[in-house]
Amino acid sequence: MRLLAVLGSLLLPVLANAQYQMVKEYIGDSFFDDWAFYNNNDNLTNGNAFFVSAKEASQDKLAFVNDAGNAIMKVDNTSNLNFNDNRNTIRITSTDRFTVGSLWIADMLHVPYGCSVWPAWWSSAPNWPAGGEIDTLEGVNQVTMSHMALHTAPGCVQSNTSVETSTLVNTTDCSTLANNNEGCTVTTPGASYGPAFAAAGGGVFVTEFASKGISIWFFNRTSLPQSLQGNASTVDTSTLGTPTGNWPSDGCNINSFFEPQQLVFDITLCGDFAGTASIFQQTCTGICYDDWVLGSPSNYDTAYFEVQYVRVYGQPGELTVIPSGGVRSAGTAAVFTVLVAVVAAVTLAW
Repeated sequence: MRLLAVLGSLLLPVLANAQYQMVKEYIGDSFFDDWAFYNNNDNLTNGNAFFVSAKEASQDKLAFVNDAGNAIMKVDNTSNLNFNDNRNTIRITSTDRFTVGSLWIADMLHVPYGCSVWPAWWSSAPNWPAGGEIDTLEGVNQVTMSHMALHTAPGCVQSNTSVETSTLVNTTDCSTLANNNEGCTVTTPGASYGPAFAAAGGGVFVTEFASKGISIWFFNRTSLPQSLQGNASTVDTSTLGTPTGNWPSDGCNINSFFEPQQLVFDITLCGDFAGTASIFQQTCTGICYDDWVLGSPSNYDTAYFEVQYVRVYGQPGELTVIPSGGVRSAGTAAVFTVLVAVVAAVTLAW
């Protein structure tokens, strides 16, 4: 009993002061490991897109790792289409799911843009909308700023206790049944989309999925905190400053409205958002499908993601990753190492 008491007193500070620790990394030649390619028409948002298989994506160079070691995901910009054809593009979903108490970071050099183009970097539970959706980056057509949002079952709202740097709060009701499923949406200020994002060297998006609430940060290259530079194996969110968008739990009980999330990159065309006439005509001319999807393939020369990495973090000793083959906790190995060292020290002192 005395030994257990000593062990407990020594281990408690280690666990209490733990930061987020990296549990998963998508980077370099292995970037596309552990993603599922949709391999179907866009029957989810009614886009004029066919999301190709992994094999076709590789053969046609729609998903590949470039010479710089960055992941490219793009729309077909070489094929001329016939009427009623959909244009080939990419939708990938992580095979792992990530629990409440996780954080993910995406470092991007370029995001897709252009008339008819509707890209997103987001997450969702398998039984959407009951398990919730977190949109970290979403843009459309030729807008100059992306937005971030939550989509949930009815009852989740962004409360007035939210602490965030964005002053562009578009809607506060997260329900998929409200406002034509716009979600509770915050516009990301600055060069967060389009040509300006690319010209600035892209940026880094951080998403914290926590019981206390959901927070999203956007940093351009000049504002990137020191704690996120290099190969950060741990992240302390107190070093990140005020989030760009914030949805506290007092307006939306995260554990009730959200389930473990799968990460998603996709680029669709036209569809329920980009192709809606009132949205399309804000920044583009003509008819979305007729003039753009069926138009010159060069319309899609800028419709691609270039991603340096995606990293997922969890809290030490907590369930973070739910892969198809079982569960994995953040920091398990580190905690075990500490435990062994403490046992050895106490045994010697005994």
